[in-house]
Amino acid sequence: MELIDKIKEDLKNTLSERRYIHSLGVMEMAVELAKIYNVDEKKAELAGLLHDNAKEMTPEELLKYVDDNNIKISEVERINTKILHGKVGADIAKKKYGVSKEIQEAIEYHTTTNPNMTTLDKIVFVADKIELNRKSATYDIESERELAKKDLDGAVIFIINSNITSLIQKDKLINEESIQTRNKLMIERMKK
Repeated sequence: MELIDKIKEDLKNTLSERRYIHSLGVMEMAVELAKIYNVDEKKAELAGLLHDNAKEMTPEELLKYVDDNNIKISEVERINTKILHGKVGADIAKKKYGVSKEIQEAIEYHTTTNPNMTTLDKIVFVADKIELNRKSATYDIESERELAKKDLDGAVIFIINSNITSLIQKDKLINEESIQTRNKLMIERMKK
């Protein structure tokens, strides 16, 4: 059995049907974007498929996993456990499926981003938000899909801006990496 088939089988047995369908959608969108941006399609496929492997763990399970596996987290992550599924999922993907550090980081950064994101990291981050099963009443997802195919950094900035705006409106904490990533990408654009 190929690794990708084993992962699909495992995810089908551990995730809800909705989350499993989303994971397949992210995998497909990541491969589509990888073709556009000349990134290894196999890596994009694996990272996209595995990105939410820990998404349905409870806050208690996530914190226990972090503590048991000595995963360093911030105070914001300890309070907002929802975003821990990126770090936990990356660790699970490495230990259970032996994925590369590159794939591991793409899984990890799909929740919080990182100022030093690779193109693969950006692809998985964006694919998670624009995969074809996603719908949105708050913004024009079709425009976002088109933007992602023309300007990957622009799509990352757009998504971070939307996330920050939403978090502020809900009076929630904002992870520092998101702000650092946004600022780095904005500065790079200003220098062009």
